[in-house]
Amino acid sequence: MPTFPIRKIAMLVEEIRHEGGPPPAVPRRRAAAMALVENPFAARYVAELQPAMDDLKPLGFELTDRLIAALGGNPKVIDGYGKGAIVGIAGEIEHGALWHVPGGYAMRERLGEAKAIVPSAKKVGAFGSRLDVPIGHINAAYVRSHFDAMEVGISDGPRPNEILFCLVVACGPRVHDRMGGLAATDIKLWDGQR
Repeated sequence: MPTFPIRKIAMLVEEIRHEGGPPPAVPRRRAAAMALVENPFAARYVAELQPAMDDLKPLGFELTDRLIAALGGNPKVIDGYGKGAIVGIAGEIEHGALWHVPGGYAMRERLGEAKAIVPSAKKVGAFGSRLDVPIGHINAAYVRSHFDAMEVGISDGPRPNEILFCLVVACGPRVHDRMGGLAATDIKLWDGQR
């Protein structure tokens, strides 16, 4: 079993009060939880990676729990999410894909009724790299008001033999969203799309 020792965990919480127009009744909140971990596959090719996803499940739950706590402790106020990974340059993009199950399923489980796929981004990047993590509605991928992204990164990572794993959540739509499409209140099929 590979291990992913954690060097650092960082949190970023935002409260968006306006985007140049009138203030919304309730500010939009977004939060990111990031972990810099050692990459046990760095600097070598390993054919079978999938079993390592199980080793990352506790980290997925830990970061999700930190996000829920950072936004007040009530998971029901969270209606947007996304995930991402930046792999240090001694690794490969597939090492970032290890995060799909442990990151995505942890959020879906902790948030309860989450039906939609968790949007994701990953890349190989140097020290100090940034990543735009896509955000979508937790129950329907076609809810246009929740299409967004949050830039994340940690200034001293990832080192070449590390991976930065990230989870992002949001409360509410974009401030001043007015691009139409399916409204969150009009979700009918509960199939993760509409």
